[in-house]
Amino acid sequence: MLVTAPTTAERIRSACARAGGAMLAVEGLEPATTPVHHLLDDGSFAITIPADGLLAAMVVSAGSAGAQAVLEMTDYAPLPLREPVRSLVWIQGRMFLVPDGEIAGMLDMVAADNPNPALLQVNTGSADASRGDTRYALARLEIESVVVADSTGAESVGVGALLAARPDPFCGLESCWLRHLESAHRDVVDRLATRLPQTLRSGRVRPLGLDRYGVQLRVEDESGDHDVRLPFAKPVDDVTGLSQAIRLLMGCPFLNGLRARRI
Repeated sequence: MLVTAPTTAERIRSACARAGGAMLAVEGLEPATTPVHHLLDDGSFAITIPADGLLAAMVVSAGSAGAQAVLEMTDYAPLPLREPVRSLVWIQGRMFLVPDGEIAGMLDMVAADNPNPALLQVNTGSADASRGDTRYALARLEIESVVVADSTGAESVGVGALLAARPDPFCGLESCWLRHLESAHRDVVDRLATRLPQTLRSGRVRPLGLDRYGVQLRVEDESGDHDVRLPFAKPVDDVTGLSQAIRLLMGCPFLNGLRARRI
């Protein structure tokens, strides 16, 4: 059966990879920003929290029971849309501080996939308060539930499915590509818009998303916002395949950009 859209687990993995920062909510405290949120092979998340303050103190006092917490990641559209949030991911679980003897190894493991500069500020004492730097503690969030919500509704996913899934191969470049598509190739967007239902073509059509399975368009009109997915003929894995799939969606017969032969 042809797959025309990412699985829920794939959407969550891509949202995790795109989200620059996440919010960590613990009952009784103000939400804290965590710049690092990395899924580990054991199914838990490595996260950074401010080393100084009530949150770290609460986690320490919770001891082996852990502190109940919710990690929230927001996937924003790269373009200034009327409603910029594409999806929300909530990861609920129990949070523990990583023991001192395990911090260096875990930092190396996370940095191999996600070389976030905030990792350099984890329990190193190198942060300069005069520059406003924040010193972070490294924590681990053991997952109890994962839910993603978007314009289609909310859905949960198991940890096993999450570990088996991978981020979309284009999610790191998607933002740049969509902004370039909007600013320099409105003709492409207009061609893609001809694939929309007739009732939506009078609205303002904007690029919303791009992945290995297809293109998403957002139509903004007086009745509200409408998201439409235009699936590729088959999933693609590289830039060449992506270019060909978009040309095919546009109705271009020359998939490799070749000019018609003169007769």
